[in-house]
Amino acid sequence: MDSLQVPRKLWEHPDPTSTEMYKLMQEINQRHHLNIKTFWDLYQYSISQRAQFWDQCFQYLNLIYSGSYKTVVDESASIDSIPVWFDGIHVNLAENLLYSRTAGTPASQRGTLGKEDGKVAVTEVREGATEIRHVTWGQLRREVAVLASAMKAHGVQKGDRVVVVASNSVDTLKVLLAVASLGGLFSSSSTDMGVQGILQRTLQVTPKYIFMDDTTVYNGKTVDLRVKMTEIVNGMTGCENFVGMVSMPRFVEAKDISNVPRTETLVQFSSKATSSQLSFEKTSFRDPFLVAYSSGTTGSPKCIVHSIGGLLVSSVKEMKLHRELTPESVALQYTTTGWIMYISSVMALQPGCRVVLYDGSPFQPDLTTFIKLLGDQKVTKFGTSPRWVHEMQKNGIKPKGVADLSNLKMVISTGMVLSDQQFEWFYDVGFPKHVHLGNISGGTDLAGCFAQENPLTPVYVGGCQGPSLGTPLAVYDSLLEGGKGVKGTEVAHGTAGELVAPAAFPNVPIQFWNDVAGAKFSAAYFEKYDGVWTHGDFIMIHPATKNVVFLGRADGVLNPSGVRFGSAEIYAVLENDFPALADSICVGQRRPQDDDEAVMLFCLMKPGEQLTARLVREIKAAIRTQLSARHVPKYVFETPDIPTTVNLKKVELPVKQIVSGKIIKPSGTLLNPQSLEYYYQFAKVEDIVNPKSKL
Repeated sequence: MDSLQVPRKLWEHPDPTSTEMYKLMQEINQRHHLNIKTFWDLYQYSISQRAQFWDQCFQYLNLIYSGSYKTVVDESASIDSIPVWFDGIHVNLAENLLYSRTAGTPASQRGTLGKEDGKVAVTEVREGATEIRHVTWGQLRREVAVLASAMKAHGVQKGDRVVVVASNSVDTLKVLLAVASLGGLFSSSSTDMGVQGILQRTLQVTPKYIFMDDTTVYNGKTVDLRVKMTEIVNGMTGCENFVGMVSMPRFVEAKDISNVPRTETLVQFSSKATSSQLSFEKTSFRDPFLVAYSSGTTGSPKCIVHSIGGLLVSSVKEMKLHRELTPESVALQYTTTGWIMYISSVMALQPGCRVVLYDGSPFQPDLTTFIKLLGDQKVTKFGTSPRWVHEMQKNGIKPKGVADLSNLKMVISTGMVLSDQQFEWFYDVGFPKHVHLGNISGGTDLAGCFAQENPLTPVYVGGCQGPSLGTPLAVYDSLLEGGKGVKGTEVAHGTAGELVAPAAFPNVPIQFWNDVAGAKFSAAYFEKYDGVWTHGDFIMIHPATKNVVFLGRADGVLNPSGVRFGSAEIYAVLENDFPALADSICVGQRRPQDDDEAVMLFCLMKPGEQLTARLVREIKAAIRTQLSARHVPKYVFETPDIPTTVNLKKVELPVKQIVSGKIIKPSGTLLNPQSLEYYYQFAKVEDIVNPKSKL
């Protein structure tokens, strides 16, 4: 995308003045005698007057809370001090998800507006299942109450950790809500993650209980998980806090787990309940709830702890203001429980949405089944990834021709960069023109978005519509080495650089779990520039549209001869122009002996296709023409596999480190860690390009 030109406009809201974001903007104007007219003006106000903005936002979102606050936050406190927000407020996450507060009522008064007992709250769909499970608000509240009572009887209390290794199901949701009601800490991993990956996460947080599915279904295969359950329990040996595992049946008939040590069934565990009435532990705004994990692609993942209030207020801001979710909405976010988008999916309960939980592959039994589900369930907000969009585009599937998508209002894409070609395919070919396409980015580190969709500005080709309200975002000169005492320098819009947060926001994580004196936490976010959060993404803000364009990870930024660019720019060229390619990964190689960085492109070919010398020339020519001669990779090789996380997000950093001569220990969060072995040979790339003759 040419940063000097305004890209093609694809969508705009038919009536921006009807939106919640516009209404809040008018309230701010009225209260503070301002004249804010545009989204960008509103965003600038939200980050320059943070206490004032978040105060009004907090009240507007109508959360259930008790207590009072004199100050929202100390705005003079730097972000690396992790300042306290809304001191004096008590707020329970489960209470806000299971109940609602009617506008104008006292803050402590619960209601069921949009969450009436007989109304469906959750719909569970499992791959291959002929029946769909609907759970009403009343049923959900009663079942959570019983499970919470059972947890309490088993000794789970405020501050205890409970881990889930399970599918995106109603049972998993009930565990999350029960833990939240008690003031405990929740952590989740998906069942397709390897035992070592699960233990790398779980052992760090020393949980009291692990709740785990007894079976998993994915891509047409049903897998008995009892062997994995046994290995995980045995792996918890030495964890003094660990009491045992609870087996959750994935089918009507539960598996016999009598041979799995220290494990009881969910029915046995729940039989200890003494009450079916919900109660909520008094928890402060800053109390911890969620332990999320960094990708850990080259080692043990970091345990990122998010506060109850920060997670809640940020998520509801996104749901109600940016996404326009209401009690009439139906939200389906395709995700595993090991991804931060699982929490995003669950948080859609707060506005009173019906949440559709899908478990399994979106491509089974065929590529159109999932689209039909969107139509059948009258989904209004669908969350997916560029991978799914790519599969639809590659296979010539037009979702709007497969199912009635007239109810669909919004599609959210995250996990990787959504290419310019995918933006255009979405509106020109794939989906109805009324649908709002939101390309979002932020992630696990903040349990929210740095950049996302909004209803007040148009959608243009490329990038995210803009920053997230109340979340300070800036672009710093990435050529500065950084280090203690380095302040960093902001660059002009249109110039690529490092994504930083120069000031605090409510959903900054409060700590890493068991991080002595906060050393790892500080090293992860605050060591490069003094007093700012360095996120690790390489971005640009478009000077005309104010779109936030993500160009790749800053630690994977390509830098041949001092020219810095992101891998996403290379992928965008390859995606549509070369149908023989299934995928690719582009990294920089700089070994200790190298004076400069060399760009390496590895191409995964479709079955039956080969990376010929002619195709290599065509790839290089296309990159030279569409980008520049400086962008052309020095080396182009074929690869049998590309490393990805279990959420199918390709990971460049371990490949970059390997080809640069390092030996790494792959994390258990990689779906295919064995794929890394292939790349070690390229640390001696000269031997491959110019093999010595054998004597």
